[in-house]
Amino acid sequence: MTLANQLTLIRIVLIPLFVVVFYLPVSWAYLAAAAIFSIAAITDWLDGYVARKYNQSTAFGAFLDPVADKLMVVIALLLLVGLHHDKPWFAGAAAVIVGREIVISALREWMAALGKSASVAVSYIGKVKTTLQMTAIIVLLTNLAILQLLGFVALAGAAALTLWSMILYLKAAWPHLKAGSKLDGE
Repeated sequence: MTLANQLTLIRIVLIPLFVVVFYLPVSWAYLAAAAIFSIAAITDWLDGYVARKYNQSTAFGAFLDPVADKLMVVIALLLLVGLHHDKPWFAGAAAVIVGREIVISALREWMAALGKSASVAVSYIGKVKTTLQMTAIIVLLTNLAILQLLGFVALAGAAALTLWSMILYLKAAWPHLKAGSKLDGE
């Protein structure tokens, strides 16, 4: 078990703790949940750094890291949609982000099965989107009125970049989708 994989597992273990703390009936629950999410977000960056720097990339890590990322983000967005249930646009932005993650995950899997995974590799815009998304989630998790506008703007920006990056991924994959490539057994 590499250090990079251990960091990814820590992120997964933090998820239930994050949910429990978010719902604690204490005044500091939201700030503590934001801190836990922040630690998880740092391990997301750190596991990738460690894997590259120390040549610790593994098939298990390549599978587990995106799963941990998506679990962390989707669960945080679900909690925030509940917190901001009076803002329909918020649910829409969250649905765009979650929907894109599902579409792009399936697209990456399909393209990898075709041996074309380089066509849908992570792009710079995806990294900017992720940074904006994590920032928005952390700020919104604090539930501090003074930061809410910043969090809402960051989430709207993340949703816009989410759509843009999805269009770029689909555009890159379009020749293969259009060609009607089929996998064995389908």
